[in-house]
Amino acid sequence: MNKLTVEDLALKEKRVLMRVDFNVPLEEGKVANDKRIRAALPTMRYIVENGGKLILMSHLGRPKGSRVPEMSLRPCVPVLSELLGRPVNFEQDCVGESVEAAVAGLEEGQVLLLENLRYHKQETDNDAEFARQLAGLGDIYVNDAFGTAHRAHASTEGVTRYIDKCAAGYLMMKELEYLGRVMESPEKPFVAILGGAKISGKIDVISNLLPKVDKVIIGGGMCYTFFKSRGLEIGNSLLEEDRIEIATGLLAQSKDKILLPVDSVVTDAFDFGERKVGTLKEVAVEAIPAGWEGVDIGSRTIEQFRTVLNDAKTVVWNGPMGVFEIKETTRGTFAVADILAEITAKGATTVIGGGDSAAAVNLAGVADKVSHVSTGGGASLEFMEGKVLPGVAALTDSRLAR
Repeated sequence: MNKLTVEDLALKEKRVLMRVDFNVPLEEGKVANDKRIRAALPTMRYIVENGGKLILMSHLGRPKGSRVPEMSLRPCVPVLSELLGRPVNFEQDCVGESVEAAVAGLEEGQVLLLENLRYHKQETDNDAEFARQLAGLGDIYVNDAFGTAHRAHASTEGVTRYIDKCAAGYLMMKELEYLGRVMESPEKPFVAILGGAKISGKIDVISNLLPKVDKVIIGGGMCYTFFKSRGLEIGNSLLEEDRIEIATGLLAQSKDKILLPVDSVVTDAFDFGERKVGTLKEVAVEAIPAGWEGVDIGSRTIEQFRTVLNDAKTVVWNGPMGVFEIKETTRGTFAVADILAEITAKGATTVIGGGDSAAAVNLAGVADKVSHVSTGGGASLEFMEGKVLPGVAALTDSRLAR
């Protein structure tokens, strides 16, 4: 990585403005899952243990420029304080005189958490004046929020224009190391697994991956648009009619690299909101009945995918194989998660691309048995599309800092 890292910085007595991703779920005013807070711990500990004065900033939810009490970052304070083993101060805003006074009063090793950045519309607008005010709080800047690195916001991109040294934290470094290795120099055979509801969100990923991979395994709702492009009956399964032609083109371009399911679990009734399915049965993909809907990959498909994955040395996975949120239709997604855990134990590098796939490996109980679970669904997807991530590009080039 050719960017400055937190280890390149002289931290003692410095005000360290750090972008974190504390976009955590809240229930009854308390943090329901502290995984994202824990993910930033190594960087936070390194800064305070090396004498930095730590100022943390994050977003939570989408308050759209309004002060929404239910989206306050205050509930993160007791969790963060316990994890760090030291008191954490909290400010009710992220810019302004009271914030500046609180920062001025910080001593070495002390921690201050600012209020939700997105209470200000200027954050997502990447407003220059707002970015300048944020930058005024720190002597140096550290970004450890990979999950927002694909957004050019004031706290991820704009702020770097007003601070000389802008570095990656440990989480950001780890994300870029694993995703970079997968995309730049994967050990072969290299297999990509893509699922989820829609082909439209994965077209650029497939196009970018096809020249690099040995196989692209397709599952989830997006596979039915591929089936339709082959003239198959798909019943009431998910379909993007305006993407049928693109699916046809990708299959032609792939030179047999794309591997589609051979059978499907279908249902005669499906209510995602109520988490309910009707009668379920397994059918060949050529025999999906009219009026039925595909909700998972079938048994023969699982074994077909297993055969390919057993030989893989590098695997990247983005998107579930079916409706994993409903108990009756988790089998395909959990089977893939288990296979990846098995091949990781045999030495393969397995990278889970955030979002639903990360949720799936957690539910399957194998999150600690794969090589890396990304904290950024959208960011990892754009990285795999070959796009430049603004929050990474904005960090100081290590060669320029010497």
